[in-house]
Amino acid sequence: MASQLFAICFNAARPSDLARFWSGLLGWESVDGPDEDVVILPPVSTGFRIRFLPSDEPKIGRNRAHFDLTSTAPESQRQTVARALELGGRNIDVGQLPEEGHMVLADPEGNEFCVIAAGNKFLADTGFIGALACDGTQEVGYFWSQALRWPLVWDQDQETAIQAPGGGTKITWGGPPVAPKSGVNRLYLELTIPADVDWEAEVDRLTALGATRTDGNQGDGARLLLLDPDGNEFSVRRQR
Repeated sequence: MASQLFAICFNAARPSDLARFWSGLLGWESVDGPDEDVVILPPVSTGFRIRFLPSDEPKIGRNRAHFDLTSTAPESQRQTVARALELGGRNIDVGQLPEEGHMVLADPEGNEFCVIAAGNKFLADTGFIGALACDGTQEVGYFWSQALRWPLVWDQDQETAIQAPGGGTKITWGGPPVAPKSGVNRLYLELTIPADVDWEAEVDRLTALGATRTDGNQGDGARLLLLDPDGNEFSVRRQR
């Protein structure tokens, strides 16, 4: 069994406040985590959780990853946007065109996200969080497909997307041009290695696929920080 997607993590100046925003917007339950973090839990046990961890790293430029939230009708899109603004979000301009139909917002710490118009066929089978949309190369899409053993559901013009075999949120990469990385990513993936899987063998598998260890981080058999082929941080930890 391969590593499993456990959480999407946000580095946050105020984890509790940011968790409150996303909990209110998504309707997910908020609980205290084990590492001075706050966690919001999906409504079904098979979905990933979202963790908000304390960090002093400033936000530099646009994030390399953001959520695309889906809408079932024009009214539901308006309701999602209104709810986000009530909770402390704001509208932002990243160069989107009116005819594109999606609304671009930022959460209280400036993390971008989109509310997609109803009728988007690509996200029709995903749920409310339709996608984690990432800047990234075709190579990194292939890496994550193999790392998680999620099939590619899109591979065209150097754009890629993967989705768990059981459905749910897609992870997408937009292909070139990929913006230069500035500092530590504020959003990153956290994987768990099941207790019955050999830790070193699984880390070796990830590195053989193209991951690299960060400088000075050799891991302790409980948690390890790695970089994917595009230099994005992700963590791997032993399943508790």
